[in-house]
Amino acid sequence: MANKPSIPKGTRDFGPQEMAKRNYILNTIREVYELYGFQQIETPAMETLQTLMGKYGEEGDKLLFKVLNSGDYLSKVTDEELAERNSLRLAARLCEKGLRYDLTVPFARYVVMHREELQLPFRRYQVQPVWRADRPQKGRYREFYQFDGDIVGSDSLLNEVELMQIEDEVFSRLGVRVQIKINNRKILTGIAEVIGAADKIVDITVAIDKLDKIGEDGVVAELTEKGLTEEQISKLRPIINLSGTNAEKLDTIAQVLAESEAGQKGVGETRFILETLQQLSLRNEIQLDLTLARGLSYYTGAIFEVKALDTPMGSISGGGRYDNLTGIFGLPGLSGVGISFGVDRIYDVLGALDLYPNDALQTSRVLFINFGERETAYQLPVLAKVRQAGIRAELYPDQTKMKKQMSYANQKQIPFVVLAGESEMAEGKVTLKNMLTGEQALVSGDELIEKLRK
Repeated sequence: MANKPSIPKGTRDFGPQEMAKRNYILNTIREVYELYGFQQIETPAMETLQTLMGKYGEEGDKLLFKVLNSGDYLSKVTDEELAERNSLRLAARLCEKGLRYDLTVPFARYVVMHREELQLPFRRYQVQPVWRADRPQKGRYREFYQFDGDIVGSDSLLNEVELMQIEDEVFSRLGVRVQIKINNRKILTGIAEVIGAADKIVDITVAIDKLDKIGEDGVVAELTEKGLTEEQISKLRPIINLSGTNAEKLDTIAQVLAESEAGQKGVGETRFILETLQQLSLRNEIQLDLTLARGLSYYTGAIFEVKALDTPMGSISGGGRYDNLTGIFGLPGLSGVGISFGVDRIYDVLGALDLYPNDALQTSRVLFINFGERETAYQLPVLAKVRQAGIRAELYPDQTKMKKQMSYANQKQIPFVVLAGESEMAEGKVTLKNMLTGEQALVSGDELIEKLRK
């Protein structure tokens, strides 16, 4: 007996109902991006490891899925190297490519390769799957979709403001109440400077980014392990525990970072973004969160994260400003800022909150019942007119028992069926039946379209 087929852990199949839900999310995000002048691109699923490695920090590099070279990939590996069983060294010899970890680094590579074709500032959106060799758990998958929007070629903080408006608009349209968190990597750099641990900025940001997952004690333990002194950690504690309004927290952190040039610049940038957003009457809360770090090492300015308020879930969107990313690929001085929507997590949130509209999940609006060749020939022109009117419709292809065809309509949640027998054909009409109420009406082709549109 053949083994039952399976899929890799951390991946999922999506059937018609799931795809209808996903497309509802994707279409909503796409419409908002295009409302703000963004254009779509795509990049390959695989990138060279030279493109990917070193862009996500040490922890991100460990989560890259590497792809074995094609052909006789062992031919250039010596017996001694195999005997060493050094997986990292072997991977470097056996793999030249990897599956993309996110869409931002491939986008930076795209910008460098296509710089002469682009009109700056360039606004791009991109929706494709990404892969991470992470431990699968609720809301965390090894293969998942991201929906990114980036603006490159402009230093203006108005770009950050517009991205926050996009976040607010998307989640308002989806009906999800969210909290949009904001911080600035320059503020975090300033904090590291004033506690006397400027050389530990990466360790500090990686650790405090885990505050929600491992708690304050866990963060302290990790920072201690990374070499921060008890005195440095004691200076850090009150900063990450600051409370009050956004303005109050900004005023306090401005005083704390009075001697840090980078910190003061971060405070100024954050103040501009928050004060500008205040004038725009967003429907969701913007919160300054000094513990927000966004572990990815390429962020240099404002950073964002979005969390749903009415169901437990990790970040469902996030992003930030990156000034140096394209410099890694030979094009220095080109600043960018972007956000990424976690489509799979948003999918789970909408499901948990029962927020999918019925019309987004509906397949066909009407099913034409098949009574035989003569009846079908009569119905086909009517069916064609219904489709030409933009109404989703289908004809049951086989002549079979009416009960089976009605059951098919019920199982697919098709709200209407059309029947045409001897009497209908004699009058040049069809019978329209509402599957929810049982109500029936004898109608002409034009009347059928009018009723289905209602």
